[in-house]
Amino acid sequence: MKNLKNKVVIITGASSGIGKANALYLAENGAKVVLGDVREERLQTVVDEIKSVDGEVSSQVTDVTKRNQVETLVAKGMDSFGSIDVIINCAGVMPQSYLCENNYEEWERGIDTNIKGVLYGIGAVLPIMHKQQTGHIINISSIGAHNVIPGGAVYSATKYAVKAITEGLRKEEAENNKSIRVTSISPGSIDTEFTHSIADPEIRAKFDELSENAIEPESVARLIAFAINEEEHVALNEVIIRPTEQIL
Repeated sequence: MKNLKNKVVIITGASSGIGKANALYLAENGAKVVLGDVREERLQTVVDEIKSVDGEVSSQVTDVTKRNQVETLVAKGMDSFGSIDVIINCAGVMPQSYLCENNYEEWERGIDTNIKGVLYGIGAVLPIMHKQQTGHIINISSIGAHNVIPGGAVYSATKYAVKAITEGLRKEEAENNKSIRVTSISPGSIDTEFTHSIADPEIRAKFDELSENAIEPESVARLIAFAINEEEHVALNEVIIRPTEQIL
C-alpha cells in the first residue's frame, strides 16, 4: 500500500461501521485522515484511537445534510494538511418502510443524507481537485442500487441516485479533466449498526436474517484502500462487495 502514504483522505460518517473501518485502516497505512460525523463523542473516540498509534488525523463534527458543514470539513482538511487527495462519501441512513405508510420524514431524511450529502461532498472537493489536477472521489452506494426489496423503495432510490451521480461524474471528469478518479462501492450485508434504526419489525426481521452471514466492514476498507493505492491512471470505477452466501 505504498501509494496510500501521506494521502489526505476525507471520510464522512466516520464514527462507526464502514466509515470508521476506513479511517482506522487508511491511517494505519500512512494516510492522513480528516474525519466527519454528526456524533461528536463517538467521532472523538475514533480520533483518539488513531492518535494512540501515532496516526495523523483531523476531525470536524459534520452533518452532511448541511452544505456549509461539509464545506467546513473540507476546509479543515485543507487547513490541517494542505491538500485533499480523496473523499469517501460514507455517511448514510437506511430508510425502510412500506410506501403506503407515507413516512414522509423518513423519506426526506434519506434523500437529504444519502443524495444531498454525497453531492455536497463532491461539490466541496471538486474545485480543489481540479486546481491540484488530481483527486479521487469514492461514493458508498449499496446493493440496494441493484436490487429493490419491498419496504426499501426509497432507500434503493437514494442509492440508485448515488450510482447515477457517480457514473455521471466519472464521464464528466474523464472527458474534461482526465485526472480525477471516481469510484462507486456497493456493499451488500455488512456487519454494522446500519440496520438498527429500522422501526418496522417485519422489515427488520428480514435484515436480521441477511445479517447472519454479514461480512466485516474491514473488508470494505481493504477494498477501498486497494482502489486508492492503484496508480493514478488506473480507476476502479464500480464494485459490488457482499457475502459469498448472499443471493440478492
